[in-house]
Formats: sequence, structure tokens, C-alpha cells
Amino acid sequence: MLLKRSSKKSVPKIRWQQWVKPWQQTDWLLLSLPIAITLFGGIMIKSTELNQGLTDWWWHWLMGGIGTVIALILARIRYENLIQWHWITYTITNISLIAVMVAGQSAKGAQRWVSIAGIPVQPSEFAKIGLIITLAALLHKRSASQIDNVFRALAITAIPWALVFIQPDLATSLVFGAIVLGMLYWANANPGWLILMISPIVAAILFSTPWPLSAPIVLFDQLSLGPLGLIWSVAMGVLGFLTLPWRRFGISGISAWVLNMLGGEIGVFVWNHVLKDYQKGRITSFLNPDADPLGTGYHLIQSRIAIGAGGISGWGLNKGPMTQLNFVPEQHTDFIFSAVGEEFGLIGCLLLLVVLCFVCLRLLHIAQTAKDNFGSLLAIGVLSMIVFQVIVNVGMTVGLAPVAGIPLPWMSYGRSAMLSNFIALGLVESVANFRQQRQRY
Repeated sequence: MLLKRSSKKSVPKIRWQQWVKPWQQTDWLLLSLPIAITLFGGIMIKSTELNQGLTDWWWHWLMGGIGTVIALILARIRYENLIQWHWITYTITNISLIAVMVAGQSAKGAQRWVSIAGIPVQPSEFAKIGLIITLAALLHKRSASQIDNVFRALAITAIPWALVFIQPDLATSLVFGAIVLGMLYWANANPGWLILMISPIVAAILFSTPWPLSAPIVLFDQLSLGPLGLIWSVAMGVLGFLTLPWRRFGISGISAWVLNMLGGEIGVFVWNHVLKDYQKGRITSFLNPDADPLGTGYHLIQSRIAIGAGGISGWGLNKGPMTQLNFVPEQHTDFIFSAVGEEFGLIGCLLLLVVLCFVCLRLLHIAQTAKDNFGSLLAIGVLSMIVFQVIVNVGMTVGLAPVAGIPLPWMSYGRSAMLSNFIALGLVESVANFRQQRQRY
């Protein structure tokens, strides 16, 4: 009898162990923190819509729940299987972006959504995941220490980046840039090459004249930055000579200089003929929002007032006057951080940022302990995406970055963004779940 009782008691234990075995190495802290952020985000979204009768907070939680289930499913599937499917993933990514151009829905001057079963879906959000998978598959065998592999990665990135940029979706195209830079750096690319990659963008800004600057000295009110663009181009030419492999006859330095001069001219053309007026306003308004307080600077001014009004501890949930009276436009999406600042103050903002930092640290830890380069690159790609979005979103709400329309991960309302973030989380959890001793480059 004693043996039978002992046997019966052990059966549930064995079954329980078999049930949890597929997730035995899952990073539960990494999974639980975004879930907590999602729950908090729903509370804040509900606060911003308290007097409007909207149910976006409910959709936020529903998408978070579906995303959590997807992440758990992905966590128990071996991520290495994605290597053999990466070209199919890349093809589907580009086809979905083309579909937006053909049959997409337009809103606020951009065509970014397609309707699936009556639900608007933003393919560019999922394109981030497709790009991460493709680049990880390309770089896991051929590191970026060779410049031809860097060009190969850039060529692969160029197609989906261009399809997103012409929607136009400047914010997501910037996220693509952050992803490729982070993954190339982790794949041992020369840091000088990465600086040269972004140098034409800097040159485009410096060559755009006149460029409005907000400064207390009248001399700098409308300063022409053309000379600074020339100085920058020469400096990049020197950097190119020192880091690029084609040093014979100074070809490397000349190439870098010409690239920056060309970037400056392209920047002027894009500014004058490609960018929409609302995009120009978003880019320049953070420099001097008071120049157009009822137009392009309105979002930023109201956001800063809301955060400043919160003080140290905030007004309390559902009590912030700026939030409850809807003074901050798009507060449930891009400017959700301002609602946190007003209703929970500096303490609430810091706590949220600390939690997001812990998420990033867990992603970095998984990248360092992954069993292979492919898994490590997947984690770094997701880390680059999350870090860039957090920095830009928080920066734009406090006036340190242009209003780029980038959501705060797991906090801002956005069904496609929520699902893509949890899919990315599930891929990293798969890396954690099947990790062993990692082989370094």
C-alpha cells in the first residue's frame, strides 16, 4: 500500500515536469516585465480616454494577451529553423510592404495600413521582425569584419527600407537603420564604418540651409550650416582613409568625402521635394516649438506642460488635468509617456524607464549567452529595435528629439506594434530556452 500511494503521488509531479519542460530555460523575468508594462499601458490608455467612452485600453490588453500566447509558443520552437526559411521570410516581408502601396489605407498623409478581416494591420511593424531574421541569417556565418559582407547586409536592408520610406513612414525607416547598425556592430563591423554609414545623414542635415536653430543669440537665429557640412565631409574623408581598405591613391578618403557631399545634396533635394509638410514640421518643431505653438509645435508644448505639471509624484491616476481634458493630442499612442509624467510624476517616469532598462539588460544577457551567432544576433536585433524606440519616444515627449511618431514599446496603443513586439520577444525567448555555451566570433 505504501508503494502504491507513493507511486500515485509521483504521477502528478512527473506530468507537471513534462508539461513545463519545453520552457525550462525560458527567461521568465524577460517575459513578465513586458506583460507588466502592457498592463500598466492599458491603465494609462484608459486614463487618457476616460471622458471619451473609447475602448482602446481593452484592445491594448487583448493584443497583449494574444501576443503573450504567441511568445510562449515561439519560445518552445527551435529558433534555428528560421535560418532555412529566411529568404521566404524576406520575400513575404517585401510583398506585404508592396501590398500596402497597392491596396493600403491612407490616414494622416500616409499609406501604411492594409485591412484584414476588417482590422487595420501595419505591415511595416512586422517588417522589423523580418529584417532582423534575415540579417541574423546572413551575418551568423559571415561576420561583418569583412566590408563586402557589410555591403551585402546593406543591400538586403535597402529594399524593405525604401518600401517603408515611400509610404511615407520616416519613423519606421529610422528603426530599420537602428536595427542594421546594432546588428552590424555585434557582428564585428569596424566602428568607423558604422560612423561612415550614418555620416551622409548628418551631412544632409548640415547642408540644409538655412536651418532654424533655437538659441539665445540672434546671430544663430538663421545660421547657414553649409560650411559645417564641408568640414564634416572632410572629417569623414579622413576617417574613410583610416578605416576603409581601399587606401591606394587615397581612394578610400575621396570616396567617403564624395559620399558625404552627395548625401548633403540629396538631403536638400529630399527636404524640398520629398518630405511632406507634416514631416518637416515634426523634424524642426523640437528645435523651437514656440515658433508655431498652435501648429507643428503644439504636440511638444502640451506634452512638456503635462510632464512638468506632474512634479515629483504626479496628480494621481485619472486626475491629471492635461490628460483628462485631452490637451495632449495622440496621448494614447505616441505621447503616452506624458500621461505617465503628469499622473505619476518623476517617480512614475523613472520606474517605467527602470523596468524598460531591465528588459534591455535581459535581452543583452541572452545575446551574450546564446549558443550560436544566429541566436545572439536575433537578440541584438530586438534589443536595437527596443532601445531606439524607447530613446526616441521618450526624447520627443520631453523635447529632446523630433516628433517622429515612434510608439513606446508595450505602452503605446497600437495593435500591430504590440503583436510585433511580442513576436520579437518570443524569438528571443526561444534563443534563451535552447541556449548552451555560446561560441564567440
